[in-house]
Amino acid sequence: MSVFVSVGSMMPFDRLVRAMDAWAAAHPDVPVEIQIGRGSYEPVHARWVRMMPVDAYRERVAAARLFVAHAGMGSIITAIEAGKQLLMLPRLRSEGEHNTDHQLATAASIGNRAGLHVAADAADLQLRASALLADSGAPPAPIARFADPAFTDRIRAFIEAA
Repeated sequence: MSVFVSVGSMMPFDRLVRAMDAWAAAHPDVPVEIQIGRGSYEPVHARWVRMMPVDAYRERVAAARLFVAHAGMGSIITAIEAGKQLLMLPRLRSEGEHNTDHQLATAASIGNRAGLHVAADAADLQLRASALLADSGAPPAPIARFADPAFTDRIRAFIEAA
């Protein structure tokens, strides 16, 4: 059982990194790896890396029991494709983590899909991480990265006939 945490590739997100590093300190039996990007906080209790190639990133998500990330669409799509539980902590404009609060809107609109969970703050993130790892239920079903070829062939035929 392991946890993979990602802040994405665009902006630092030290609030998420600190929260999950503290969670790792309280759960030394659970391997935690954090992709910290350009953040200034370097974890003490979890393994960490600044950035990693896309293939390695997808491998970490696929191998993890729980994926924890910001509420960015790249993270959401990656989790859904891999059939992994995703615990999100939206970036906040008021904390200087983004220039808008669009991640709150994303989390509100997509956070009720099976396997997607939204934390209100760092304390809630830590509680939900523990609860999700304790849950022995089946992970969400993965989706294919691309549409069924028969479907796209029908669309292509329709367009070409027009």
